Amino acid sequence: MILSKVRDPRLVTIRRGGTLTDSDHRLLALWAASCAEHVLHLFESAHPRDPRPRQAIEHIRAWVRGEAGMMESRAAGGHAMAAARDKRGAARHAAYAAGQAGAVAHVAAHDLGAAAYAIKAARAAVPAGESEAEGRRECRWQRDQLPDAIRELVLDDQRLRNDICWSVFDC
Repeated sequence: MILSKVRDPRLVTIRRGGTLTDSDHRLLALWAASCAEHVLHLFESAHPRDPRPRQAIEHIRAWVRGEAGMMESRAAGGHAMAAARDKRGAARHAAYAAGQAGAVAHVAAHDLGAAAYAIKAARAAVPAGESEAEGRRECRWQRDQLPDAIRELVLDDQRLRNDICWSVFDC
């Protein structure tokens, strides 16, 4: 579970009663796509014939450019999550990261899901004794990718939802 029971109005678009601007929503989507894409090779190397996680990332980027609708991106995210269900380890988490990224078009708060699953994928890809350090490296890399316009929002959201995101944002 990566979503809070009470939705943070900062992650709800203005037209739905929140304070999130469309431009910041798009930035969250691009950041989530970058997080997912950074670990996508962990899925694709294990399952090279399954395009669903990559397609979810492509759809969220198309949504940002205005070339795909919200429902199309959300559906692609769902297909990526379906690709994850029967997998294990790093490949599973990487597919879930892509699925969460695709869902950002529908619910902006899925951005942290993409980031959290990407960190879990990075951790799962290395020997157990190295997983914590690898997770922290991935978390720091993600933070380095944050655009200034959404940096404080995401960092604060990570603090607030860290416990329901497997405490992966302790970096």
